Amino acid sequence: MNATATFDLIVIGAGIIGASCADAASAEGMRVAIVEPGPIGGGATAAAMGHLVAMDDDPAELALARYSLHHWEAFAELKEAEFSRCGTLWVARNDDELSAASARATRLQAAGIDARLVDAATLYALEPALAPGFAGGMLVPQEAVVYPPRIANYLVRRAVARGARLYAGQRVRALLSGGALLDDATRLSGPVLVATGVAVTSLLPMLPMRERKGHLVITDRYPGLVRHQLLELGYADSAHGDADSSVAFNVQPRPTGQILIGSSREFSATDAAVSPSMVQRMLARSFAFVPALQSLQALRIWTGFRPTTPDGRPYLGAVPGAVDQWVAAGHEGLGVTTALGSARLMIDLIQGRQPAIDPMPYAPQRMAA
Repeated sequence: MNATATFDLIVIGAGIIGASCADAASAEGMRVAIVEPGPIGGGATAAAMGHLVAMDDDPAELALARYSLHHWEAFAELKEAEFSRCGTLWVARNDDELSAASARATRLQAAGIDARLVDAATLYALEPALAPGFAGGMLVPQEAVVYPPRIANYLVRRAVARGARLYAGQRVRALLSGGALLDDATRLSGPVLVATGVAVTSLLPMLPMRERKGHLVITDRYPGLVRHQLLELGYADSAHGDADSSVAFNVQPRPTGQILIGSSREFSATDAAVSPSMVQRMLARSFAFVPALQSLQALRIWTGFRPTTPDGRPYLGAVPGAVDQWVAAGHEGLGVTTALGSARLMIDLIQGRQPAIDPMPYAPQRMAA
């Protein structure tokens, strides 16, 4: 049996959530271990669009997003983040959706977020490539995109530079009372934070989690064709709905000039292979909003799995019935947006401090079987 190493926090998983938690803990001088069997920033992080966007359909979701977006501003000039303040433009197809956009703008403004209702003329001045006939939309000019795998790697490297120990290529075989057992029989002693996304149930079976498959398409470089991150007003219906499969218009300009096209969602699909029929549905949705996308050259199509809790809110807090076990997982499509805020909330809880936002809506005890 290998000797036991002792830490103030053992972070299991080095996706964007685990990396953010390890970085925040190390910044406070905590002795941190990071355990990751695969690539840092792999899994759902490698299949994320990287949008930093405030979703307002659930007050708790908005509170976490707003809190986290504030912390993302510290990365605006960081080369590794590939931070691009392209803004988000929500497209309203008709007057009913424009009315919904007005209500959303009001909610975001009340939360201190710059959100502006735009009429049809302004919409097309902002995005000339949109299909004709849309009613207008909502512009959130300060929102941005980042490149998630690279920022996850940066956060882990920064934690390691502060003294964190990275157990790369190793897996946690079991949680122990007061620590964790790795697959090479190494024992780690200390409080444990499970941040393994869809794999959380292998260590914490009492917390239900579903995999939700998604596809992404990236094109060759076409600078200027799309200027903002574009979403349809009905995007939240897909993100928060419980349909077995759905698609929504979500197109994003990358700093490279490439265009990233999403989004699809599937609950029943467990195979990571690309589904041509689902990609066709997703692309048809995007072509209906931006017809010029049909003529672009796609370079790559890939998939990932979003970790989804029954109520759509992440698990952030103490593991029910356990001592010194914590969990941060289940962010569905908002893991990148809410990563930094989630990390700060978690470290506050672990350190016994009152977080800046109410932690109760995310408490794992609400779902424990």
